[in-house]
Amino acid sequence: MNKQTKAKLIKPTALAMLVAMSPSVFAYDIVITNGRVMDPETGYDQVANVAIEDGKIVAITNNNIEGDKMIDAEGLVVAPGFIDTHSHVVAIPVMQKLQLRSGVTTPLALEVGAYPVSDWYQRLEGRSQTNFGASVSSAGIRTKVFNDDYHTRTGTMINDIFDSEEAKASKISGDSMTEIASREQIETISEMVDKELKDGGLGIGVPVGYMSKAATTIETKEWQRLAGEYGVPTFLHGRFSSQLPPTSGLIGIEEMLSGVGIYGGGLLVQHMHQQTLNETPVALKMLDDARAKGMNVAAEIYPYNYGATIAAADYLEPENYQRNMARDYSDIIETETMKPLTKERYEQLLKENPQASVMFYGATDDDLKNALAHESTIVGSDAFPLMKENGMMAYSWNTSYEGLQGHPRAAGTQARVLKMVREDNLMPLMSAVSKMSYMPAKFLQDNGIEQMSKKGRIQVGADADITMFDPETVTDNSTLKEPGLPSTGIPYVVVNGTVVVEDSKVLPGVYPGQAVRNSVAK
Repeated sequence: MNKQTKAKLIKPTALAMLVAMSPSVFAYDIVITNGRVMDPETGYDQVANVAIEDGKIVAITNNNIEGDKMIDAEGLVVAPGFIDTHSHVVAIPVMQKLQLRSGVTTPLALEVGAYPVSDWYQRLEGRSQTNFGASVSSAGIRTKVFNDDYHTRTGTMINDIFDSEEAKASKISGDSMTEIASREQIETISEMVDKELKDGGLGIGVPVGYMSKAATTIETKEWQRLAGEYGVPTFLHGRFSSQLPPTSGLIGIEEMLSGVGIYGGGLLVQHMHQQTLNETPVALKMLDDARAKGMNVAAEIYPYNYGATIAAADYLEPENYQRNMARDYSDIIETETMKPLTKERYEQLLKENPQASVMFYGATDDDLKNALAHESTIVGSDAFPLMKENGMMAYSWNTSYEGLQGHPRAAGTQARVLKMVREDNLMPLMSAVSKMSYMPAKFLQDNGIEQMSKKGRIQVGADADITMFDPETVTDNSTLKEPGLPSTGIPYVVVNGTVVVEDSKVLPGVYPGQAVRNSVAK
């Protein structure tokens, strides 16, 4: 029987008809058997068989079905592929491998974003193991406006900063972090952002926390106005990481939230617990109240109470980090040496290597766990490039997982959340799965990204992005000393109906990833 005839037997329906009657004589592309199928949107949670055809889920049934490829998922949860709303490593092959090992099928570069957007997407077409998407990089555009010599080959400031070869080739500078734009320059920046949205950017990245003394509220207001005009979100790294006046983290959120109220568009506050610290419960209540009034806003959390950045980050300046974040120099770790900073070393880095990679402690463990378990938050990793011992950025697909330097969140975030569910009884398993799949998909869907209506779900008609994990063993293995060790307990990952991870190995030369763009770009 041909595929068209098979399709007539499979009717995409609501939960009441989710379990389809599927004769066993038909061979689908892939059949997943005996797994605990979990769909966060409908609450479906049963042992069943899943059939995949032409990149879509076409049947979920208790009947015996056959596939060209059979996967026995007994003892495994069959979940929607995880969506990472905060990845800086989408276009780096070895980092795609690490995210896949943690169950991520759709990493998105939203905080800093890409510029030019069209070049970034083109670079990944047909060469990505995961789905991919990026916001418009306001910081990249600002850099270009203040430094016309800046010509990026990667489309991402993060790569241009941390890859020494790209830093030289692109002639990147720190102007966006320090220069205040004139009214004429703001108009130019807004026009460039507008064009990039028309090229498919998933909203506007607003990492104003890295340009807190440069980007004015006049600029940030314009970015939210444009987001409202196109019905897309802004993605915020707030202006302040602080729990004291006059630079409370709440104020940084209110800056963009007021724009949502006036102009519309959505707002995702990224790694919020690291901005609002002990004010996080108040910040969460504020966003919940905003949603109750019809605003499309959300908060994102990662499962660590320490972050990664550059030595010159605004919020690490002593008057903020020590007074307003209640930390000290010794709470900042130099990534290259893994040693805590002293006042003398911090000042030396600012003079000699302000872009040096560092890690820093922020929120308390209790603030982190409470924020992660809050019913409305989603999970994003803030996955950052890892570095090799020679100081070069880890890039090649064949890079060894061992001996790398950086933050373990790039390799371990999603598995760490699932381990915390098991060991700390942090939240129901369905809630954790939802925070990493359906909830981010729904937020983006409600904010102008129509493609996401088919992701984050295990339903007939949904994209076959699927992560299978063992809830009893799944764990993160990445640490401060070995941040590149991949997660375990996630033996299979499927992207658009193609197996990419099998028996816990990422398959080489398999590139089923598809672009995710806003609905403006047709």
